[in-house]
Amino acid sequence: MSARYDIIGIGNAIVDVLALTTDDFLDRHDMRKSSMALIDAATAERLSAAMPQGKTASGGSVANSCAVAAGLGARVAFLGKVADDALGHAFAADLAAIGVDFPTARAATSAPTARCLILVTSDGQRTMNTYLGACVEFSEADLDETAIADAEILYLEGYLFDPPHAQAAFRRAATIARAAGRKVALSLSDAFCVDRHRAGFLDLLASVDILFANEVEICALFEQNEFDSAANIAAQTIPLAVLTRSEAGSVVIQGATRHHEKAAPATVVDTTGAGDAYAAGFLAALAKNQPLPECARLASAAAAAAISQIGARPDAATLRALVV
Repeated sequence: MSARYDIIGIGNAIVDVLALTTDDFLDRHDMRKSSMALIDAATAERLSAAMPQGKTASGGSVANSCAVAAGLGARVAFLGKVADDALGHAFAADLAAIGVDFPTARAATSAPTARCLILVTSDGQRTMNTYLGACVEFSEADLDETAIADAEILYLEGYLFDPPHAQAAFRRAATIARAAGRKVALSLSDAFCVDRHRAGFLDLLASVDILFANEVEICALFEQNEFDSAANIAAQTIPLAVLTRSEAGSVVIQGATRHHEKAAPATVVDTTGAGDAYAAGFLAALAKNQPLPECARLASAAAAAAISQIGARPDAATLRALVV
């Protein structure tokens, strides 16, 4: 049965604040370079005041993937929780402007819309400090079951796996998608997420058709020290594993078949959203029934476009040029 959407994503609805900074700034504020830390509202206010002037843009890992996929021509929807505040309305407006449907109702909550403070150093590495605010309130009640059943691929964000009610929403969403004959994709998001929820992720894999992970995340999931060992387990566990290795490119594993894709050439300006853009390119091509090597090619090209500029979402003209 044909679908209304190519992709529907579920994830944290976050507004990003990106600023260029120095290693010294990270040291002064006790930040571990290239990491993601969860912070409270008071810390968010303190860091916001201390950060250099930056750029504000709607973000969130799977929301970024949805935005990039829409720029690549996919039909996309996103489910995620924002507050009924200025940042929440800005988040919704940004998605609408790029053609992503956002049917989730605004939260009637005292917690404001989430924001991620992203410090980018001169080597292009990004260090993230995230205040989750309203987005952690996402639950089964926020699922648009009709939209989920009407999307070729459901894409779930590992960052949202912390709250128990969000985990229940993931399981329910996967059940809806599979009952409609759709595919379910999952991003592990971060090795720290994996360490906290390894058992939950492994249990969820029974309902997952496509897994996205980087080298560190897949090793953490299967508790392996070597990438090849983790990849071998993935081949036996997941129908389709898409594993990224930064400048070493990516590996797409489907049973005994493996496709190695080189990283597309790029001048690294900001690595924010590289994995998000990669997943967007891969899923946008996969939803159109492109062969796996073409999915990986478009994924790598989208990732290169993302890291060649500040922010996680390349402009529409750049993305359109990648589609051949």
